[in-house]
Amino acid sequence: MKRREFLFCVAAAAAPTVWPFAARAQQPGRLPTIGYLGAHSATSQSKWTAAFVQRLAELGWVEGRTVTIEYRWAEGRMERHAELAAEFARLKPDVIVTAGAAAVAARRATSVVPIVFAVSGDPVGTGLVGSLARPGGNATGLSAQATDLTGKRLDLLRELVPGLRRLAILGNTANPTTVQELAGIQAAAGRVGLEAVTSEFRGADDIAGAFEAFGRADALYVCTEPVAYTNRARIDALALEARLPAIFGLREFVEAGGLMSYGADVKDLYRRSADFVDKILRGAKPADIPVGEPTKFNLIVNRTTAKTLGLTIPDPFLRRADEVID
Repeated sequence: MKRREFLFCVAAAAAPTVWPFAARAQQPGRLPTIGYLGAHSATSQSKWTAAFVQRLAELGWVEGRTVTIEYRWAEGRMERHAELAAEFARLKPDVIVTAGAAAVAARRATSVVPIVFAVSGDPVGTGLVGSLARPGGNATGLSAQATDLTGKRLDLLRELVPGLRRLAILGNTANPTTVQELAGIQAAAGRVGLEAVTSEFRGADDIAGAFEAFGRADALYVCTEPVAYTNRARIDALALEARLPAIFGLREFVEAGGLMSYGADVKDLYRRSADFVDKILRGAKPADIPVGEPTKFNLIVNRTTAKTLGLTIPDPFLRRADEVID
């Protein structure tokens, strides 16, 4: 046996879980393939994608050299999720990376191809996994704890709006993750005696009408999901026009003019999702990899928007913020 062939066989025997992918990587032109299904556009989630790709490279998976990444973008249109998920199910990449409702679509499209969700508001409630500790199927990843954070976001709103009595809630009921978050914020409002009025939308054309349906309200809670994210500037403008202090789950809403956000650091979650991909490419099964939880939560406040709304943000509140936008 030639020395090179001998060393290759020894390495394979020493690391049997890596063998299927190592063997395929030896084939000319065949690299392990990651199917990356982005719920938004390449531009709007570029920071998240870059964090994922950078961490992959740190783990030895360099795009174009040791791994291939096939990108598909839903452009904030939920109806594209199922179509793109079905395409990846046909292509059979070594792993699919996605998030939120797109992950649910991928899970429905295939029970064979491993799936890593970089972000999921409620992976158990949406059926992505059987439990956080034991996913049990072909999907695993990271939970954003969106449902668990509803009470915290409401507390922050009540701090800045002491006279809060009537809470407006905006959510896309076509999104299975949003349904869970809606239930969470409605329950949280009920526990503290607030009147909650929920206005639902399914597409961009419904958003203006959803605001009109609120009537009189003291503050606004916006559920996190792709259609809202894509139309965040419009939602921010409508909230300002209605004089509604609003809270969101993602910092990008605040960068676009929203009052404040509180939630998991999504960029960090995408970075950490690369570790899950690394394990799967080296032979681990998603069913055996526990779902991860956020380690970073950020409170972002837009002081300019507060002034426009006539709100005074107390100094102790500002000191607690991870970032203040002027």
